[in-house]
Amino acid sequence: MNVRVVAATSRNLGQMVVERQFRGDLYYRLNVFPIQLPALRERPEDILLLVRHFIQVFARKMQKSIDSISSESAEALMGHSWPGNVRELQNLIERAVILSPGKRIQVPLSGLNRADTRRDIAGRSAAVGVITLREVEREHILRALAETKWIIGGTKGAAARLGLKRTTLTSMMRRMGISRAMT
Repeated sequence: MNVRVVAATSRNLGQMVVERQFRGDLYYRLNVFPIQLPALRERPEDILLLVRHFIQVFARKMQKSIDSISSESAEALMGHSWPGNVRELQNLIERAVILSPGKRIQVPLSGLNRADTRRDIAGRSAAVGVITLREVEREHILRALAETKWIIGGTKGAAARLGLKRTTLTSMMRRMGISRAMT
């Protein structure tokens, strides 16, 4: 029988083996191809991208059409430290899709520990209003363009930073009406 095991933990199993809190033989069987990922709180630029992805996945699964999120919700999600990491975010968005009656997602902010929040990347505080997912994407592109001084292509350009092809980014910019003349 050929069996592969994929395991995930937030603990330092190597240190636990040294401290005799974890079996060494099991550790060495599991430690074939370790992949280390930073916690979600260490990569806040990924939060809104993940929110959009999870909204699409769960809305499709539940046959709902959701196309906007309030800026207050977006700010709260960006400011939360996510002790449960991506799984916590995924579960919160699934719950929000289930509970949202219309086209705008209603994130249950009471589920977030307010004492455990911070400001978003731009240092903004929560604002009242509704922002569509397309506007969130537009703001994200504009932020990447500003950080790269409007360099679109190349290894240090906005397209690479966003994980897109240069042609895909320029097409998105054209569709969203983004041009350097805006600045």
